[in-house]
Amino acid sequence: MAKTTEAEQGREYRMAELAEEAGITVRTLRFYRERKLIPPPRREGRIAWYTEHHLARLRTIAALLERGHTLGGIAELLTAFESGRDVGEVLGLAAAIPVPWSEETPVKLTPQELADYFTGEVTPENLATSLDLGYLAVDGDNLVHVSRRLLDASHDLVRKGVPLAEVLAAGRELRQHMEAVTESFTELVRTHVLADVIARASAGEGLTADEAAHVTRTLDSLRQSAKSIVDAELSLAMDRRVRAELEKWLGPTDAEAARPAPPDAADGPPASARD
Repeated sequence: MAKTTEAEQGREYRMAELAEEAGITVRTLRFYRERKLIPPPRREGRIAWYTEHHLARLRTIAALLERGHTLGGIAELLTAFESGRDVGEVLGLAAAIPVPWSEETPVKLTPQELADYFTGEVTPENLATSLDLGYLAVDGDNLVHVSRRLLDASHDLVRKGVPLAEVLAAGRELRQHMEAVTESFTELVRTHVLADVIARASAGEGLTADEAAHVTRTLDSLRQSAKSIVDAELSLAMDRRVRAELEKWLGPTDAEAARPAPPDAADGPPASARD
């Protein structure tokens, strides 16, 4: 069988070439292969051929080792990714977006597609951070990003000049704030909406199908309310921050001139209503 061309498969490496590219020894590469930390190579006779996917996996392993993960933990993590288990269970982190509340659309990418999407920014450190945050998961030779919206927003920020490492750091910090916000909403629901249901469940009483359906509808409605409140508060906070920054940069007079005109509705009722 003829060797697959680079145009069809991407660059391929022999074992020594792959080890050198990954910055490890051939002995270490063999050890990783024996531990099934990397998928088997393509064989052509007695020659083993490795691809960019193997190199990406080796760089991920290196980055996770630098962050303190053990090889056993990395093996469990990769197994969890590939079998669809909850990564939060393995890493000790809460799931990024719990089902059934999630409205996010996952995106499958090859390592090369991810590298092209964030040109020059897909470093082992950034990849490891994305894995830790649960933004990325491994699916065979591919990667899966948990959210099309997060992926596109991150790409937009990087395209505008914000380093991907800073975007990920902001995402980690924002998640902490979001956990606090969701805890507030959860407490409201628990105390004022589902108190009776929770009390019955704690007492060992089951719910009828109609009651369970009612709880589901209530939670879905409250989700929409919570999203509207968070979106409105974020919009108002951004407006206050932008005004303050503009005044700092331009001075009060110039900042006022630079501000966009408010919507017509903000000017008050129509003239006919005022007359």
